[in-house]
Amino acid sequence: MQDQFSRAAALFGRENIEKLNDRRVAVFGVGGVGGHCAEALCRSGIGAIDLFDGDVVDITNINRQIIATHRTVGLDKAEVMRERLLEINPRARIGARKLFYLPETADEVDLSVYDYIVDAVDTMTAKLELVCRAAALGVPVISSMGAANKLDPSAFEVADIYETSVCPMARIMRGELRKRGVASLKVVYSREPPVRAREAAAPRARPAPASNAFVPPVAGLIMAAEVVKDLMEDFSSSPPDPDHPPRASRAFSARRNSSTAAHSSGTRP
Repeated sequence: MQDQFSRAAALFGRENIEKLNDRRVAVFGVGGVGGHCAEALCRSGIGAIDLFDGDVVDITNINRQIIATHRTVGLDKAEVMRERLLEINPRARIGARKLFYLPETADEVDLSVYDYIVDAVDTMTAKLELVCRAAALGVPVISSMGAANKLDPSAFEVADIYETSVCPMARIMRGELRKRGVASLKVVYSREPPVRAREAAAPRARPAPASNAFVPPVAGLIMAAEVVKDLMEDFSSSPPDPDHPPRASRAFSARRNSSTAAHSSGTRP
């Protein structure tokens, strides 16, 4: 008997669809990156998704955010995303919280209940707080680096934070995480140098980043793919070749060794 996950089950296996239904994922930030990630997770069969975003839909979001329409302008992003996901899968357990995740609000969220955390927030302070707390708890995280001021969606890669290059946000994250003793972090980042904006996106003292409809969504979809594959654990599209592991696998293997050494020496992960 067919259901909404029949096509995914044909690829993943029904046992993995059941496994995904038992998993709980947190998505922090449901904008241009996080919104597309959350929807892909829901369509892939993740059974429980908690959404965190303290913002409301703005008219300027319509060019790239999956929840942004003229009807939703002014509404809470997390709640709009929740309603959309429940229309996709009414049986999913979807939570929504209007919250900016920051050091002063972090204690309001118990990260230990999650099987995976998606960091799609766009402030460095929030990213560092979220990643460090998750690392201390041993909860897997995938983090998006800069997706604004980009034109090439094909330039995204998945790598350990310490194997990244080009991206200015990744450079800052590398330094800050190294100071905090975080040995590894899976990220989606772009090797495309930032494109200079041709005009101010908004009349602000600090110019808003320029963006478009076809770059942030790709980052979000890549993040969702990584989460789904990691949660299925034993899934592989083809038999692995131990002599030629994927590029990202080599990077993570090296970092895992470093992380193990850090744990054995008593260093914070």
